[in-house]
Amino acid sequence: MGAGHDHGAGTNNRTRLLIAFIITVGVVIAQAIGAIVTGSLALLVDTAHMLTDSAGLFMALIAAGLMQRPATNKHSWGLKRTEVLSAMAQSSLLFAVGIYALIEGVRRLFDPPEIQASSLVIFGIIGLLANLAAMIVLTSGRNSNLNMKAAFLEVVNDALGSVGVILSAIVIALFGWYQADAVVGILIALLIVPRTIILLKASLGVLLESTPKGIDPEAVRAHIMEMDHVTDVHDLHITRISSDLPVLTAHVIVDDSCFRDGHAAEMLPALQKCVAEHFELSIEHSTFQIEPESNIGEEHVHHH
Repeated sequence: MGAGHDHGAGTNNRTRLLIAFIITVGVVIAQAIGAIVTGSLALLVDTAHMLTDSAGLFMALIAAGLMQRPATNKHSWGLKRTEVLSAMAQSSLLFAVGIYALIEGVRRLFDPPEIQASSLVIFGIIGLLANLAAMIVLTSGRNSNLNMKAAFLEVVNDALGSVGVILSAIVIALFGWYQADAVVGILIALLIVPRTIILLKASLGVLLESTPKGIDPEAVRAHIMEMDHVTDVHDLHITRISSDLPVLTAHVIVDDSCFRDGHAAEMLPALQKCVAEHFELSIEHSTFQIEPESNIGEEHVHHH
């Protein structure tokens, strides 16, 4: 249930990522040429930074394709969790870049390199325009899953880097203060690192099968208990296969009479509708094991 509508969105996300990846690779090539022409260490570092982000976008592109593969006997949910692995890899790369920028920025405060400011502005503007184009391409899909969030953060990170290059070049050209490059780099790193930590925590939350944000298991249990003939709910688990695919499993104990009058069969669709429509985060993939009340003692002994 609910899987059919994902294919169109997945195809659109792959197209967005491909366009953003092509743009970013083009910027990497242009900035590498600029670093050679100008001899700018700052531009060379930013080029290496963008090369890392290009690798992140490439991983996102591969993951977006793998996520669309159908389920098999070996992979019963398909390869949807590659989204989370890709987001973790991208955020780890961004975190490493952010920490490096902090360390390198502090070093440059005490030993600033000489930079050709005029050429740096030109290549900074080229990078900014390209990154803004990539941001526009990814904006509409950035909240669809963790993979797209990570990819969008990569491009935002690049855009901030380009803004930093431009600002530091202007300050250097006007005042000859070469430490401006380091100050801007440190500020950008301080913006990047907290966001990557948030993304890492979200990815780990899916891998560790934590309860999705916005869902209170006790509230779910209480709501199911309000249904007629339900006497108990146990072994309730609410997790996520991927960031946009919450799943629920539970054992629901009902009156013995439900199995004699055929009402037990009617309860399954009612339970599935309950969790799919009642809560803020719709749980379209739910599995319920309906058991008679007379079986609860044996069930508890089995679990202990």
